[in-house]
Amino acid sequence: MKVVIQRSNNSNVKIDNKIYNEIDKGLVIFSCFTEGDTIEDINYIVKKIVNLRIFDDENGVMNKSIIETNGEILSISQFTLFADTKKGNRPSYSKALNGNEAIKLYDKFNEELNKNIHTLTGVFGAEMQVNIQNDGPVTIIIDSKNK
Repeated sequence: MKVVIQRSNNSNVKIDNKIYNEIDKGLVIFSCFTEGDTIEDINYIVKKIVNLRIFDDENGVMNKSIIETNGEILSISQFTLFADTKKGNRPSYSKALNGNEAIKLYDKFNEELNKNIHTLTGVFGAEMQVNIQNDGPVTIIIDSKNK
């Protein structure tokens, strides 16, 4: 499992040019699953996300987690995170888990996030436009296989 986390001041996801979900201060998370990912991968990533100290404290130091700042999460599925670009110029997405299996893990991931932080989503497999006001900018990549 791989995620890209972006600290955000305001973000939304649009489907068919209509805002589907929107958050104020919080995190935008892009996630992708691969063969062999399990609930253990999800639990590892969720624990990391909710405890990452990437929000400023009263001294302007990144020392607070999203839990401490009462932020929200916008969670977006993105199979292209497992793009393989080693050969040629057209990426291969064969390492991304097939949709039928990936959606189950994506739903479980969001369920686990939502136990800790108010989490909104896009629509799995939909064509989406994600608008992010990246705060910082702060962008973190976590791969559950690199513990």
